[in-house]
Amino acid sequence: MANGKRLTAGVLFLGLALATACCPAQVSIADSAISLGMVTAGYGGYMPGGDLARRQVRCWSDADGARLSIARRMYAWRLGEVLPHDDIAVLRGIEGARMKETYRLTAQRFSVPWHGRRYDRSNPGADDVPNQAINHAATAVEAAATIAVTATATVPQLGFIHEDSGQAFVLDIADLYRDSVTLPVAFRAAARAVKEPNRSIDRLVRQIAGETFRRDEVIPGMIEKIKELFGAA
Repeated sequence: MANGKRLTAGVLFLGLALATACCPAQVSIADSAISLGMVTAGYGGYMPGGDLARRQVRCWSDADGARLSIARRMYAWRLGEVLPHDDIAVLRGIEGARMKETYRLTAQRFSVPWHGRRYDRSNPGADDVPNQAINHAATAVEAAATIAVTATATVPQLGFIHEDSGQAFVLDIADLYRDSVTLPVAFRAAARAVKEPNRSIDRLVRQIAGETFRRDEVIPGMIEKIKELFGAA
């Protein structure tokens, strides 16, 4: 209570000792819609929790039902149609084939020469300018998705399409914006790099990504998508 008014909280931050201890207060927090955060010297973080995280865990643990349903919904959002397939590998294959065409069309839209998607993890700077731009744009969108996942206190490791990464759910959310944000940002930057050769491609991508995120309210949109995904919008 403050000034006679009841206050509500979305996130409760505790010191390291309390945040990592097992106590009745934590049990009560876990049963509420409040997320638990941890703050200590030089570090601040959060522990997933609350209603959205519980819904996410329930869906993720149901591999043959809700988990596949969530994955199909995410593909439907990306591809603009509900695919009839129940095999996640088939869905990935369809999405991969369509992405090749999306790369080509987006490059054409911004008049950027395109010779296919290439990424050398050991030497990313060796890629051509459009591919470097895609790498930088993907990193920016993944950072935005990390903020959205943190804001909703959902579990970053529990992805429905991506599985092996410790940021699997972050990658799931970021991929929802590959067609509408990542690729337009990348190819717009690649086109501008021809006119502004003295500016590095990563700097151009950061500038355009920032402008796009603000104009299109990308992070708030991601947060609403996460809520809608688990039926809490």
